[in-house]
Amino acid sequence: AIGNPFGLGQTVTSGIISALARTQVGINDLNFFIQTDAAINPGNSGGALVALDGRLVGINSAIYSNKGGGSVGIGFAIPSNMAQSVLRSITTYGKIIRPWIGIEGQPVNSEIANSMGLKRPIGMLINNIYPGGPADRAGIRVGDVILNLNGKKINDQEGLEFRIATKAVGDRILLKII
Repeated sequence: AIGNPFGLGQTVTSGIISALARTQVGINDLNFFIQTDAAINPGNSGGALVALDGRLVGINSAIYSNKGGGSVGIGFAIPSNMAQSVLRSITTYGKIIRPWIGIEGQPVNSEIANSMGLKRPIGMLINNIYPGGPADRAGIRVGDVILNLNGKKINDQEGLEFRIATKAVGDRILLKII
């Protein structure tokens, strides 16, 4: 994690990625973060989170902190593909415009899986479709289960929203649905 903590100057800390797709952070409307134990302190926001091979994987953005306000070993970064999507939107439209699929759903739990004859809980059960939206026009219906989007597993609303948000407006997607 590269940054400028407390205005002291550039620093680099190391750690591990302890979780991907953290959706319960609650600091912005995208709610999809990489969790790391690399020290991210006030002033590191906007710095790079890089892999051992030097690839940018995220943009440092938040820490879990007690009332004193320092790092307690849990930091969060915006995934680099999300940052690329936002930048692409700003440079194309002059503002952030995100794609929208027009559905809402819930994770398939054991009870739902059993009722549908699935071997195990998997996917996102669609429980609302916005009339006239992209999903409605594509023939998707309430009760369908989305298993993946362009080959990436979908298990909940947040995961679907993240995968959609990393696409450009007008991109076509391939959904695997039962």
